Amino acid sequence: MQTESRAEYLAADQLAKDDVEVFFPRIKNNLPRLGHDDAPLFPGYLFLRCDPEEGWPSFRPGHRVLGLVNFGGDFPRVPDPVVEELKERLDAINNEGGSWHQFQAGEIVRVISHSLEGYGEVVGQAKTTGSKVKVLLEFMGRIVSAHIPWENLEPVDSAVDSEKSKAHRRPRGTRGGGRWLQGTGPRASVQT
Repeated sequence: MQTESRAEYLAADQLAKDDVEVFFPRIKNNLPRLGHDDAPLFPGYLFLRCDPEEGWPSFRPGHRVLGLVNFGGDFPRVPDPVVEELKERLDAINNEGGSWHQFQAGEIVRVISHSLEGYGEVVGQAKTTGSKVKVLLEFMGRIVSAHIPWENLEPVDSAVDSEKSKAHRRPRGTRGGGRWLQGTGPRASVQT
């Protein structure tokens, strides 16, 4: 069924109070809804369990339901094994910490992509699951910034990975804007 905008929690609670069986899939998220530690997996939708042969439940305004999802009058049915598998997968994802890791500025990460692999340092956070993380990487002997999808990053957990990442990082040579730090740059190699 489709709920009113941002009313999934209220709809699920009100329907449960009226003995309507619903499944409201939620996932742990670093940007949860206000007052919750999770977010809807399918925003605006709930699963309803009923037997159409016995009739559809009636909804009152307090249920915050817009209607049943249908395609030209055909109401899709989701088999119980599919719902059970979805529940199991949700439990596994939530037990591992949720849907996505929000990387913090200064965090060392491993970049894993089909075209790029290595270590970098996070300098800008992803605000949502659809945005990218700004990371400093060493590329062809220079430090460059890149915007990497969060799903292509892994936090560096072990001391071994942390030492590898330090070995891949060069010390900074400029203050920014092309201003060289003392002892670096083209003048550093000139003998007087």
